[in-house]
Amino acid sequence: MIAKQRILRSWQLYVLFLPPLIYILLFKYVPMFGAVIAFKDFSISKGILASEWVGLKHFIRFFESYEFWRLLGNTLSISFYTLIASFPFPIMLAVGLNYVRNQRFKKTVQMVTYAPYFISIVVLVGLLFQFLDPRTGAINLVLGWFGAGPINFMGEASMFQSIYVWSHVWQNVGFACIIYLATLSGIDPSLHEAAVIDGATKMQRIRHIDIPGILPIAVILLILNTGQMMETGFEKILLMQNALTMRSSEVIDTYVYKVGLISQAMNFSYATAIGLFKAVIGFILLIVVNGAAKKLKQESLW
Repeated sequence: MIAKQRILRSWQLYVLFLPPLIYILLFKYVPMFGAVIAFKDFSISKGILASEWVGLKHFIRFFESYEFWRLLGNTLSISFYTLIASFPFPIMLAVGLNYVRNQRFKKTVQMVTYAPYFISIVVLVGLLFQFLDPRTGAINLVLGWFGAGPINFMGEASMFQSIYVWSHVWQNVGFACIIYLATLSGIDPSLHEAAVIDGATKMQRIRHIDIPGILPIAVILLILNTGQMMETGFEKILLMQNALTMRSSEVIDTYVYKVGLISQAMNFSYATAIGLFKAVIGFILLIVVNGAAKKLKQESLW
């Protein structure tokens, strides 16, 4: 009865809460039922429930496939590379902007660094192909001034992951630093005032005030990013890859797309099994990193 009265008193909040709850249930939990086809030989004519159970057949097929280690290695290497390269730069940018006193310069830097985030993936990949073109690309034109021969950047398998990762950093660093700027603005100004009175330099203030202040948020974001490590940015990789770079660019997401939708066999069960395997690995990584954060007495998700 008391709980009902509380709900009635705050019914507006529950109404606001209802749409995102329905969205999560409808688009995140209901589709999980379809994952059962990973354990079946799914047939469109028979439907999900009537299709034959095959257990772990599709998982074993994937594990024994000659593609398995290459796909897993490419996925993890791109993910770790992206995580390591993209994690510190938003923090560095936020801390730097926090000490800028010229408001016009500060707003200009913010606008320039935020803008790439709003460029669509298709446009971004098109820009990469234009700038890195071996004949007319700006990068190769500059190299030509110094006598260096044209380089087919987008056709070099060894360069694919670096191009992917650093273009990702360029596109997302400005937007990613917003949350760190918000955290820095919440640090008690009296701490900086006391540090200045004691003769602390800016680097000392950053080390002993700013970094500890944003560390809890940084740890939470690191945990969340680790949980998404197996999500390598399917659209961008698919648009960037070609026959010359397939050795280092083919990841689990693109392979699932090709096996499940592009190939003539359209093996939905096999593709679903691979996707489910990827989701389980991501969940395990999330649990491990969250547990490590708790043991180190840092912020954690639970």
